Amino acid sequence: MFGQDELLSIAESALKFVEADQAEAIISVEQSALTRFAESVIHQNVAESNLHLTVRAVVGKQIGCATGNRVDAAGLRDVARRAGLLARSSQPNPAFSSLPSPLPITPAEAFSKATAASTPEERAGAVETMVATAKKARAIASGSLSVASGELAVASSLGIRAYQPWSHAEAVIIVADESDASGYGEWQGKDIADFSPRQAAETATQKCVASRGEKPIEPGEYTVVLEAPAVADLLSSLNWMGLGAMAYQEGRSFMCDQLGKKIAAEGISLYDDGHDPRLFPMAFDYEGIPKQKVMLIEHGIAKGVVYDSYSAGKEGKQSTGHALPPTGAYGPAPLNLCLAPGEATLEEMIASTERGLLVTRFHYTNSVSPRETILTGMTRDGTFLIERGKISRPVQKLRFTESILKTFQRTTMLSREVKLSMGCLVPALKASAFTFTS
Repeated sequence: MFGQDELLSIAESALKFVEADQAEAIISVEQSALTRFAESVIHQNVAESNLHLTVRAVVGKQIGCATGNRVDAAGLRDVARRAGLLARSSQPNPAFSSLPSPLPITPAEAFSKATAASTPEERAGAVETMVATAKKARAIASGSLSVASGELAVASSLGIRAYQPWSHAEAVIIVADESDASGYGEWQGKDIADFSPRQAAETATQKCVASRGEKPIEPGEYTVVLEAPAVADLLSSLNWMGLGAMAYQEGRSFMCDQLGKKIAAEGISLYDDGHDPRLFPMAFDYEGIPKQKVMLIEHGIAKGVVYDSYSAGKEGKQSTGHALPPTGAYGPAPLNLCLAPGEATLEEMIASTERGLLVTRFHYTNSVSPRETILTGMTRDGTFLIERGKISRPVQKLRFTESILKTFQRTTMLSREVKLSMGCLVPALKASAFTFTS
């Protein structure tokens, strides 16, 4: 790791080479490693180190961005020069006013030494435990265990100086057998020391065993109990359908004309919180602006979207600290989504269901109509028929086509237990109707 002083010093050096009215330098450093296994055997172990330097130059209302991965004097000078040239050759953006000014930043605990120091031998040991658990049930295990750590530094000519070390770890395991039954387990967190490979493997193995003898079921509208991975998939898709200000301002968001209106059930409260330690916290965004907790949906009422400095300036607002790297064209986005829990247990949700489906997770989901939040995809790795309050049998994979918001409108129960999945902190939920098409 470079450390705060060295990385910010490099960013400041890059700023000195920029010939522009305003400038911003972003340095992202990452070390990542992945251990992948299939058919109960490790077949891949890779590691990567990288550094990305992004310089944004502003000349009047003209903006240019350039990137590179060298931080010696020649590399800094080259990226700074290209950013300035791109700015001067670009069309003026009349909606742009200024890069943001600095604000006080509350630190976020986002780094784990154990994750950063993870070795291939340690990851292989965890895989060995998962494989052994699957073998006890005469099944095979496939999946991956990955770790990443890094640093983010942002400096600007307006005085922003921000630095954040971080770490991520993730495990995915699919246990399957010769009958084509399969089950899914996962874990995410910033500290790999919190990971229990046995627990993840037992979850997947139990799902696989329970899925043996799965049979087809007629498509149609069913009451559903969605476990955390399935709920997280819905939230991840909802995010890109319009929780950012750019989509809202361009009329593409499902939030358009809905602010202040009821769009979900009373129990649905969705927010973004970059300081929640249960997620992958981050103190600031890619402009060095502190992250704010933003209520997106509160007790079913649409409350707002997230902003970066540019989209906020268009409405005379302040950034909420949700800028993505300036080289992208997506605009701001929430990266720490939380769906507030309820009071039920998963068992209580199942027991209260006369007839419905328990869904472990979705697979291969794709947007059909973002404004209507319609999504399509498949169930996978554990789908079960519920009859008279009990799981009666496993069912084969089903395709669904459904509106995420309609699912939230039909939500009747939420679990009090929450899990981190796909970077979202979510409970399980029960909805009174969900459409399976084939």
